[in-house]
Formats: sequence, C-alpha cells, structure tokens
Amino acid sequence: MCRRPHPDLRSRSPAQSPAPGLQGRVSPVTHPLLVLTGPTASGKSALALDFAERHGFEIISVDSMAIYRRMDIGTAKPSLEEQARVRHHGIDLVEPSEGYDSERFRSYVEQLLRQGEAEGRRFLLVGGTALWLMALLFGYFDGPGSDPELRKRLESEEAAEPGCLHARLQQVDPESAQRIHHRNVKRIVRALEVFESTGTPISTLQTQFEEPKPRRPFIAARIDIDREQLKRRVARRIEEMFAAGFVDEVRSILAEGGFGPTAKHAIGYKEVLRFLEGDLDAEELRFRVRSSTNRFVRRQHNWFRRMPGIRRLATDGLSSEEQLAALEALFAGEQDG
Repeated sequence: MCRRPHPDLRSRSPAQSPAPGLQGRVSPVTHPLLVLTGPTASGKSALALDFAERHGFEIISVDSMAIYRRMDIGTAKPSLEEQARVRHHGIDLVEPSEGYDSERFRSYVEQLLRQGEAEGRRFLLVGGTALWLMALLFGYFDGPGSDPELRKRLESEEAAEPGCLHARLQQVDPESAQRIHHRNVKRIVRALEVFESTGTPISTLQTQFEEPKPRRPFIAARIDIDREQLKRRVARRIEEMFAAGFVDEVRSILAEGGFGPTAKHAIGYKEVLRFLEGDLDAEELRFRVRSSTNRFVRRQHNWFRRMPGIRRLATDGLSSEEQLAALEALFAGEQDG
C-alpha cells in the first residue's frame, strides 16, 4: 500500500534542523496542515512545543478560552518562556468581558494561514476545543457570525419568560429543538440567531457536517492516553493551578472589567467565581473543578471519535523524545492511525 507523502518539515531557520529522514520528501509548493489534538492535560502542549521548535513551525492555539487575555493560569496558557521558544498565535486575542465564537476564530486563523504561508511560514494547530477544530478543518457550516444586539435581545426575552425561546425554536426548527436541551439557553440562542439572520434553520445548514469534506489537506494526530493516568494528570494540574495563584487571577480579572457571558462559564473560572461569592468552600471548589474538567474530557473523547481523518498517537510509557519521534512518524505517514 502506498504511504501518504510527508509534508515538508524543513526548518526556516538554520539553527532548527529537522530530524534525520524528514527532509525533501515532497515539493515545498503544497503542504498539508498539521494538527495535534487530545484531551485536557494529555501533554499535547509540551509535545507540540518540542515538534515546533525542532522543525521551525509556529503554533496556532485552538483553545476557546486561551483567547482571553489574563486568563492564564486557569487555561494552562503557554508561559512567556515557552512563547519565546516558539511563536504562538490564537492566544490573548480579546478581553474576558468580550464575546467570541468559532466563526470569528476561523476567519482569524484562515487569514493568518494565508499571510503566513505566502511568507513561507509553517504552522501547527494545537488544542482540544474540538468544535473549533471542526470549524477550521471542515467549515462546520456557513452560518453567520455572532450578532451581539440580536443575542442580547433573545437573552432578555428568555430572562423575562423562561422557556419561551425553546418554544419558538420548536416552531421554526423542530429538529434542533429536539436535539438541544430546553435549559441550554446558549445553544438555543445561537440556533435562533442563525435562523433570524439567514431565514434557514441551523439544522439545515449543518447537514453538510454529516459527511464533512476537508477545506484543505491536513494530517491530524490525537494523543491517546490511559484514562486513569489522565485523571491523575488532571488532578495534578488543578493543584498546580491553585498553587500558582488561580484564585487571585480571577480576583484580578473581576477588578479589571470582569467576565463576559462566555468567559464566566469557563471550566475552573465559574467554580472560582462561586467560591468568591461564598457558595463553595476551598475543598468543594477543588472537587467541583476536578469534576467539571473530567466531564469535559469525556466530551472531548466523544468529539474526537466523530472527527474524520484523525489518527491515534499512543503516548503511554514513552519518553518525551520517543513521543516526538512517534509524532514525526505519524506526520510523515509512517505510522498507522
């Protein structure tokens, strides 16, 4: 069986040479987009940093909460030292008080790719926000961007008469109404926002998602790690976050503009906000953050199973250098997914 040709991983800097065997296998004219994903706390950021530094890539973070400035500890954002090693994009884009969505992020990344590739730069997409990855790789659907005024009006109507938006959605898009829980106001608002903006139900626009076609060639690796080990890593990360001053970070953001409707629901942040309001004690806070994170990890696994073309990268028992070699082999088409 023919192997998939390997993307040109040649460094743009003489000081960053690719590993032996990775040079000159394909024409530099076209390159698949390289993607590394995996669940929270699986080690993808460290592995991505090693790969990008060795091969002269820049990293595009695909994390729906790392886009917010000053939300550093709770999102495990790359440190200033790590950003000095490899150029990062997709972080610190907006204030926590601002709104942001996958369509806006997709536009940002596509512009970055066009500009960067015209200059001969290479990018590695890294992150665990599966919906945003789907939007980047497959387009998800051609719905409109967010309309803040329309969204605010819909949210006000729901606040005044709880349940009215789901009833309206049942009339205009019964398929979505059946799929979306009546208490999931955020998704209901988005579905009605799309309908009022386009005149087309969101469920109709999403039919192309059933058999998605890539917007461009890509090679995607998904870190696969033992579930129990992952739980331990999650617990360790959470303790490190609190030791690093997570609660003080939230206090600081509250004092400097506060959280918008999206950022305030970020995992960890919403629990710390309840702690600061006196609803949780310190022990309950840690328990809630662990539980929320582990639930999110399960949702990530479900999303990854639905993503076409993603290849498994087993990292259990491997050293960092062995993980890097395995990732290089996968991107080179030398490892079965």
